[in-house]
Amino acid sequence: MEMKFLRRLVWAAAFGVCAVSAAHAEETAAGTPDAASQAAADGPWEKAAQAMQPGLRKVALSNQATLDLPEGYGFVPPAQGKALMEAMGNSIGDTFLGLIVPTGEDGEWMATVDFEDAGYIKDDDARHWKADELLDELKQGTEAGNERRARLGFSPLEVTHWIEPPAYESATQRLVWSVELREKSAPAGTDNTVNYNTYVLGREGYVSLDFITSQSRVEGEKPVAKQLLGSISFNEGRRYADFNSSTDKVAEYGLAALIGGVAAKKLGLLALAGALFAKFFKLIAVGVVAIGAALRKFLGRKTSP
Repeated sequence: MEMKFLRRLVWAAAFGVCAVSAAHAEETAAGTPDAASQAAADGPWEKAAQAMQPGLRKVALSNQATLDLPEGYGFVPPAQGKALMEAMGNSIGDTFLGLIVPTGEDGEWMATVDFEDAGYIKDDDARHWKADELLDELKQGTEAGNERRARLGFSPLEVTHWIEPPAYESATQRLVWSVELREKSAPAGTDNTVNYNTYVLGREGYVSLDFITSQSRVEGEKPVAKQLLGSISFNEGRRYADFNSSTDKVAEYGLAALIGGVAAKKLGLLALAGALFAKFFKLIAVGVVAIGAALRKFLGRKTSP
């Protein structure tokens, strides 16, 4: 199982190194990578694979919650997960708790796990939100982030439509929503990026589990996302029901901000990863040529007796 995951990481490294460092990609187009590209391929990817904790197990999410990680999935701890995400051009903040990855044959996604100590989020606005208005906020937020993506060498993106409109279960305080992202220059028929976003609310904030996958696979992976979301539970004293209105901090925003507003900014950041993850398997060949020799050497070394 670990070898399967490692191979996925190395393929991601192939694209990530080239996407973030175009100059190196040009220099190594003939198939002979330079030392910087070699080091990038041998570093965060290998360390993430070595640090991965396979299910079944309980994973502590800070001092807030517990993830009952099922069999067939692995958890990459914060330090190694952060290094991996940064190697792929993503800015990771203090809310980051780790990555969840599939360890079987069929999984073609990664999920970031975060805890945001926003305070107690009132959920009464879920009865009144308008999906069309929230979608417009996401579109505007993504457009506003295109300037930063351009500086990092990524193509401008746009939100196209809901993959799954916002759905909130008040009994369990779980929120799910999803949109499709596409590169503006992408030709018709491209297998576009999908951000599948899930949340569970607690007394002092919320845990988010954000999947980055592709349009062609999201329907089959929705049950996985919901299974993992259901595997997260807040610790006693940290649950939504434990809120004390006399002493506890109340968030400055309501539940709708986890879809528009606050989420629009995060969506823009995750879109940097989305440009990579959409190509994670099927479209990864764009960057493989540049460091193909390094990958063959790396995989050969890891699979030798």
